Amino acid sequence: MLIFVDDLNMPAKEKYGAQPPIEMLRQTIDNGGFYDLKENELVKIVQVTFAASMGVPGGGKTLPTKRLMRHFNLIHIPPFSSENLYRIFSKILEWGYGDYPEQWQK
Repeated sequence: MLIFVDDLNMPAKEKYGAQPPIEMLRQTIDNGGFYDLKENELVKIVQVTFAASMGVPGGGKTLPTKRLMRHFNLIHIPPFSSENLYRIFSKILEWGYGDYPEQWQK
């Protein structure tokens, strides 16, 4: 199973600087599960891969802790220029609509 976490750096820090959702995720990855407080047992999570994405810090977004980030490989993709985006999407549309009549391609 793959668990994808979108906007990993979105949870705001609380009064003491902690981010409870981030710490819950880190504990789950570190310990292979989390504790059920009603049964006082560790709920094991097996055969799971975690993937996440996040934006640049700023505007309420902060960097997650290094304790969590050590579990991930970081990949940075710089923004594309308008010309490159136009070239990419026009090629995709050409491939998709290449078999249709000419008036549909414009």
